[in-house]
Amino acid sequence: MVIVVLTLCGGVAAFSLSKFVLPVKYSSHITMYVQSYTGISENNGNDVNNISNSKQLVNTYMEVLKDDEVMNAVSDLLLEQYDEEDLRSFFSFDEDGKIAPSSIRNCLAISSVTDTSAVTITATTVNPNLAADICNDITQVAPKYVEEAVGVGSINTIGKAKIYKTPVAPNNTKNAILGMAAAFLIVVMVILIIDYFDNTIKESEKIAKKYDKAIIGEIQQFGEGKKKKKGKHRTEPSGLLTDKDVPFNIVESYKTIRANILFTAADSEKKIIAVSSSNPGEGKSTSAANLAIALAQTGSAVLLIDGDMRKPVQHRTFQVKNDEGLSTLIIKKSSMEKSVKSNVINNLDLLPAGPLPPNPSELLASESFNKLLEQFSSSYEYVIIDTPPINVVSDAMVMKSSISGIMLVIRYAMTTYEDLANCMKQIELAKVNMLGFVMNDVHHNHGANYYNYKYKYKKYGYGGYGYGYGYGQNPDEQEKEDKNAD
Repeated sequence: MVIVVLTLCGGVAAFSLSKFVLPVKYSSHITMYVQSYTGISENNGNDVNNISNSKQLVNTYMEVLKDDEVMNAVSDLLLEQYDEEDLRSFFSFDEDGKIAPSSIRNCLAISSVTDTSAVTITATTVNPNLAADICNDITQVAPKYVEEAVGVGSINTIGKAKIYKTPVAPNNTKNAILGMAAAFLIVVMVILIIDYFDNTIKESEKIAKKYDKAIIGEIQQFGEGKKKKKGKHRTEPSGLLTDKDVPFNIVESYKTIRANILFTAADSEKKIIAVSSSNPGEGKSTSAANLAIALAQTGSAVLLIDGDMRKPVQHRTFQVKNDEGLSTLIIKKSSMEKSVKSNVINNLDLLPAGPLPPNPSELLASESFNKLLEQFSSSYEYVIIDTPPINVVSDAMVMKSSISGIMLVIRYAMTTYEDLANCMKQIELAKVNMLGFVMNDVHHNHGANYYNYKYKYKKYGYGGYGYGYGYGQNPDEQEKEDKNAD
């Protein structure tokens, strides 16, 4: 679509330039005939040898006609026919006050007629009368210079060049087509160059194979109207699963993530899951909030902890106060009742980050925080921790012994392979259990019907969000209902 639009823009731009900017030009022409005297026979003055010799002279005569002396002679005639001021608007002048020979030559096209001894001279200028006069002036001075330069044969003309009032340039249609072609080639070339140097992640299968880790889910692009640019990174879309405008496929994608997380963390005694990303702006906070909501929708008691005590966002997302939270709870400056915000959504409690401390990493690595997680683990079925980006700070790594594992959020066409490699290196060095990847903000050119079909197709498979997760029917019964609904 972008290629088509930019190609059309190129055509419109070229047409506008041709129509309103480029000067209108007119053309005139005349034909000169070369005759040789070297092959005249005794019986016939127009012997075949005469014509053959004339053809051999054509190329020589063409070079003579382009000579500076010929152009200077034409300049003298034009200065007699027109005012110098008028000619200066058409030609450039040299120091001697004559029209520069190259300026006249640029208006001319001299060519031979195939299989003849004829030479065609075509002049193109912005003035139709001037074009005809240039042709006629050349025919007037040509015989003298041809005879002096070659000394053989002659060059003759029949009639005079005519004045044509119909413009020959610019060709608006042709220029528009050329503009479209040029725009198309430029756009394709730019796209290929960008793609060649683009090192952002766009294929989840590649990273899954490279790191031998599962793709827990993919979240299609949504909430574009709420995205804003801020510094180097874009802010995350603020859409939650509870928002009315969240598309069906987004809701189902998070249910798929929920199901896959339940399978992945099934063997772990602790159901404490950290959510992080390589860099800021990749969607980890929104993903953590929506994963917590999806788990709460199953009826499980869930606690969402904003563990990003550097740039917390969950208190704004759920519109609660942040005067007391994780930071004050760890140092025992607030009570559990005041710090934890109960039922921000049914079955979901929120522990905001609290006032920003000077030592977030030390607080998360403290024994006090570990005891809090143990207490939360006994009180809630699932604990989701929104942690800072791994490539920025090491906060997520210091809690490795207290969590079941970490879910890493990658942003489509934003996270680079280098970013992910650095992130995975830190995870491996810290020996943190890696649960898998979530590809966020995936750009798909599919409509709603595609997602409906994909939903029905995957509903009964592994990681599907149908049987056993909210529908309460076996696949056969559910399939019958689907057929009836269709």
